Amino acid sequence: MLLHDNAPPHCAIYVHQFLAQHGVPVLDHPPYSPDLAPADFFLFPRLKSIMKGARFADMAAIKKRVTAVLRSILKEAFADSFQKLYERCQLCVVKDGDYFEGQ
Repeated sequence: MLLHDNAPPHCAIYVHQFLAQHGVPVLDHPPYSPDLAPADFFLFPRLKSIMKGARFADMAAIKKRVTAVLRSILKEAFADSFQKLYERCQLCVVKDGDYFEGQ
């Protein structure tokens, strides 16, 4: 399953077609809810801290390093990130969809 925000690149027809062709189910994401984007709270900060300052010869080297970093993340860390996502979703429900980042 894939959960992504409603950023324009994620909503492009090409992306929807690609995901459908590869059988990737997409979970709906509430509009205008950046506080519910797991990549912003878990994945991107982790990648950014590890990749910061690194120089790469080409795109293949970048892909290789990112893949290695992603594979090094423990399953428990991913599970914890989904638990925190669940908690933020619950807070979103309690706040009736109002903005709550940082709470």
